[in-house]
Amino acid sequence: MADRAGGIFDQLDTIQDRLRQAPPADPVTPAVPASRWTLRTLREAVPALTGSSLSGIWRMLRRGGVAWRSARLQQFSPDPDYAAKYDRLLRCLTEAAADPTHREVLFLDEMGFTRWPDAGRVWGPSAPAPVPVASRQGATNGLWRLVGALNARTGQVDYRDNYIVGRHQLGKFYQQLDTAYPNATTISVVQDNWSIHRHPDVEAVVAELPRLRRIWLPTYAPWLNPIEKLWRWLRQTVLRQHRLAADWKALQARVREFLDQFGAGSDALLHYVGLHGKGALAQAISPP
Repeated sequence: MADRAGGIFDQLDTIQDRLRQAPPADPVTPAVPASRWTLRTLREAVPALTGSSLSGIWRMLRRGGVAWRSARLQQFSPDPDYAAKYDRLLRCLTEAAADPTHREVLFLDEMGFTRWPDAGRVWGPSAPAPVPVASRQGATNGLWRLVGALNARTGQVDYRDNYIVGRHQLGKFYQQLDTAYPNATTISVVQDNWSIHRHPDVEAVVAELPRLRRIWLPTYAPWLNPIEKLWRWLRQTVLRQHRLAADWKALQARVREFLDQFGAGSDALLHYVGLHGKGALAQAISPP
């Protein structure tokens, strides 16, 4: 085994070069080329690995710095003005960091939830016991909506909820934000390109709020809006496998309780959404 391992280590460069190429067919299903490398396809393609067990190949590759890694989806926005909008967002964050007394940056977004719980993993008896079933009590599923804003510097969360969040509710929410920051000279509201955001009724409200300026995100770029992660936290903590399907009002109150805990700001929330740390948005709003 030592001699074989030494031979493999001598060919690590060859193995890594091979991994950059398209894999051959898996020997178990030879009719179709494989979409990704496996230990079997690697053993077929590299003569030095012939005759080795799959577990032995795994151990030798690990020792040589070749690992089984998860791929990551490449973030992509089709917006031709992506770079310009991204740069403007970073400038807004940098300006707020330099003048926190007078400048605020808020990330705005909407979400909705239903009476019935989101399905998710829970602790319970192992199979073959029945899988956990989420309760769906109630005459109708129902839908409730939120519009919220996350302060990029403090983690303060403001929100408004209703059975519908349209142009009238959005206009009232802009007014709510204007009231929430009485000392700011500029309130930059970063948001996506939902058509309601540009409705004439909304535009009329914004025209009466001279301190408020809207910063438009690139189209289809949710990774630039950290409040999306707040919604994820809400779903994971409150809405997944909840037991309040029979009490619609209690579920709405539970959601409000979750959001209210961030009403005065939260460092923990800033860490969770990526506004504290080493990311580009975090470095812009909290430079080292």
